[in-house]
Amino acid sequence: MPTTSRRLIPIAQPLISDEDKRRVLEVLDSGHFVAGPRVADFERAFTAYVGASHAVAASSGTTALMAALRAAGIGPGDRVVTTAFSYGATAATILSCGAEPVFADIDPRTYNLDPDSAAEALGRTSGRALLLVHLYGLPCAMDRFEALAGAHGLMVIEDAAQAHGAAFRGRRAGAFGRAAAFSFYPSKNMTTGEGGMLTTADPDVADRARLFVRGGERQQYLYEAEGYNYRMTEMAAAIGIGQLSRLDGWNDRRRRNATRLSEGLTGLDWLTPPVEPDGYTHVFHQYTVRVARGRDRLRRHLEEEGIGTRVYYPAPIHMTPFYRARFGESRCPEAVRAAEQVLSLPVHPAVTDADLDRIVETVRRFDPGQS
Repeated sequence: MPTTSRRLIPIAQPLISDEDKRRVLEVLDSGHFVAGPRVADFERAFTAYVGASHAVAASSGTTALMAALRAAGIGPGDRVVTTAFSYGATAATILSCGAEPVFADIDPRTYNLDPDSAAEALGRTSGRALLLVHLYGLPCAMDRFEALAGAHGLMVIEDAAQAHGAAFRGRRAGAFGRAAAFSFYPSKNMTTGEGGMLTTADPDVADRARLFVRGGERQQYLYEAEGYNYRMTEMAAAIGIGQLSRLDGWNDRRRRNATRLSEGLTGLDWLTPPVEPDGYTHVFHQYTVRVARGRDRLRRHLEEEGIGTRVYYPAPIHMTPFYRARFGESRCPEAVRAAEQVLSLPVHPAVTDADLDRIVETVRRFDPGQS
């Protein structure tokens, strides 16, 4: 239990406005609950925001990524090079297509897929696609990955589940690859309660994705393709429309909070704040530090003081029981090291300046001990 009487600072806090609630009540009064006009409005608004040509709403970030992979043409026998350091859905959606994930290591500074490690993986095996995860809200090195994809004849798929509004050289995540997928889970930079969105510049990909998430039907009971009920509800879209209108302001607050944390945490030889390389716009879905020693003790110390933390992720995907048993060892030492050292601190827009000062003071008061 916390030893402080001060308010708890949660690791995440969705912000639902009275207007969001009013929109949901309108849906409930309408009697039209699934894949109706509000979903279409949300798709149009999200398309314009990302700078894509098409958007397809889905029931979750996972189903959006499944739709992205399948609609892009990933299928049985294909190999998809991806990061070992992400949420498990990144790899599971590859498996759902009958394809095989090929795990590559991460850049230890950004925690994103390392282009050199991806190139090395492609030197060992053929590949059909690169599945890039913009982890913690920081885009991948898109110039290098586009060059790598071009050299090997691969398509690029973006897992942008944590990167709403993130940008590389002014171009937003979700506007680079053959297709991209976003999540609207409650902890994300914007939420619909649960939900996802696919974006693409290809009308054929959009059409196949729409069929996939709508039961394979263009007209009711006339099945044109394999499909499932992965539709977004009207209630979710009603929330999403309002959330999207406030996303940039929330991202600005996250970036301001992150700057304040980083300024306060500099000079500690055992802790490394996150980076934002030149030309990248980090939206800080998570503010993730690297703790060289005492990570788990620091986490307990913070939580005893009423400060929420989370380890994203405590094990690389390739080291978890299912993937290790099925695919054997993959050499990703930086992913393994990150899993042992990363810790995320509160950075969301509901964190106040006083909260930030308290987080910094509590971290700096911690004694990590000797290595």
